[in-house]
Amino acid sequence: MIRVAIIGTGNISSAHINAYLAFPERCKIVALCDIYPDKALEKVETYHLEADVVDDHKELLEREDIDLVSVCTPPFCHAEIAINFLNAGKNVMVEKPMAASLEECDQMIAASGASGKLLAVIAQNRFKDPVMRLKAVLDSGKIGRVLHAQVDSFWWRGHCYYDLWWRGLWEKEGGGCTLNHAVHHIDMLGWMLGKPTKVQAMLSNTAHDNAEVEDISIAALQYPFGTVAQVTSSVIHHGEEQQVIFQGEKARISAPWKIYASTSLDNGFPIENIELEKDLEKLYDSIPELAYTGHEGEIDNVLTAIETGEQPLITGESGRLTIELITAIYKAGFEQRTVELPITVQDEYYTVQGIQKNAIHFYEKTNSVVDFGTSQGFTVGSEYK
Repeated sequence: MIRVAIIGTGNISSAHINAYLAFPERCKIVALCDIYPDKALEKVETYHLEADVVDDHKELLEREDIDLVSVCTPPFCHAEIAINFLNAGKNVMVEKPMAASLEECDQMIAASGASGKLLAVIAQNRFKDPVMRLKAVLDSGKIGRVLHAQVDSFWWRGHCYYDLWWRGLWEKEGGGCTLNHAVHHIDMLGWMLGKPTKVQAMLSNTAHDNAEVEDISIAALQYPFGTVAQVTSSVIHHGEEQQVIFQGEKARISAPWKIYASTSLDNGFPIENIELEKDLEKLYDSIPELAYTGHEGEIDNVLTAIETGEQPLITGESGRLTIELITAIYKAGFEQRTVELPITVQDEYYTVQGIQKNAIHFYEKTNSVVDFGTSQGFTVGSEYK
């Protein structure tokens, strides 16, 4: 039985709690922590948990009945909490984004290596059938070399969204929609296409004058062998239509699943390649459905990793790549120039302090509320169907 503690009991903690409760024979939630303990107590009552409640994660570090910790706090304290628990001999799964800087990512990875304990990063959209199948079709090589990728990370958030005390501040949230919303899709891009060599970007805040951070960014990424990608990160798009598209030499595929294959006439104009489309469709349909999806899928993967001693799908190194891509977008946008990767230890943007020093403050935060209450709904992204 894997015994679990959850640190931070805001909105996203419900996804973790529900996922753990889906595996009652494998794990049990034994502790919740929040600086506002009433929020944690409310979760205990809502989910009928037999769990202790504390207001400081350090109270749980020496407990021998904790094997795995879910870190669900605001991003600015992910690294400190994760490192403390790793050093205390606990496995750690941290919500996205992994951390606020590459330096913090590296410190977390080092703590995991020194302790021998697992470090996983939440990127639950990988555990959705259309995304997992897209990755498999891409890896098959049947569409040829990828020529262009298009990532539309479209979300919508009202003006009051940034009234929550830690949101909209470079110091607390670590960034805007690029870091905290498009992180899902940038993770997919890194997983499927790897690391680019150059990045250009434009950032703006068009509709949230109560936040320092961007509410839209548009980035262009250059990969080896000429491949290019465009990434739009937004919280101003009505309908939250999200997609990842790959244009290959032979066909176009995407999540949500859509396929089109072209071949050339003698004059260079296109004609549909129906035979290849059928072949790709057959491959897509042959990939088994996941037993569990979303947070359940990832938590199942992490529990299995602990049980078997293997690595989870989304490791600290995976989370670090996503942060490196986001950091490059911010650097390119702040400095309005092309940025080359990798971002090294000597780079000013390697640290939280360097990012904050250079960050554009589009506006200053004008309101701050402690909590919106648990009765409010929230969206966690597309199902890509």
